[in-house]
Amino acid sequence: MSDPQNENVKIIKKIEELSQILQKFGLDIITQFGKSAYNLRILTDKIDKLDKTTLDIKALLPKLNNIIDNQNILESEIDLLKSLIQRANISLPQNELQNENIERDKSITKNKQIIKDQFTELIDEINKTDDIQLIKKQLEKIKENIFELTGGHKITYEISQVITKLNNASSLSESLKNYVKEKIGFFINKL
Repeated sequence: MSDPQNENVKIIKKIEELSQILQKFGLDIITQFGKSAYNLRILTDKIDKLDKTTLDIKALLPKLNNIIDNQNILESEIDLLKSLIQRANISLPQNELQNENIERDKSITKNKQIIKDQFTELIDEINKTDDIQLIKKQLEKIKENIFELTGGHKITYEISQVITKLNNASSLSESLKNYVKEKIGFFINKL
């Protein structure tokens, strides 16, 4: 027969061992929760910083586009100047360059006036109508005339952008009318 007191001691020892295992397990869980909470706080801070940085980058995008557009305009102007200088150097010997008067092509002035008149008529039409299709057709016609009369001009691209904006619009609102009229004013000044 076994001793009941000896058995009680064994049971108490097993309970103490089990208690120590549970205690260690509980401490490990608490430690892991602490580490997870810390990592979660760090990740949340990083996400907040990333969000702020993304907003800053998005805010810089219009300025960057403006710089790129201006750079493209400058490059095209420089290319035009280079080609004009090369043509002048090729067509006339150096000593004739100084004595040669360049005659002005009066048809260019006439062509510009025709285009300006078309833009003025378009502004009048915008004031009278809400028909977006009519405005798009007239802008397209003016763009073609500019290309035919000048052999190509940088505002044809800008006119295409306005046409695209009109294509994306469902109706010709007052703000859109004002936008188109403002752009037409810029086009007239750039001719």
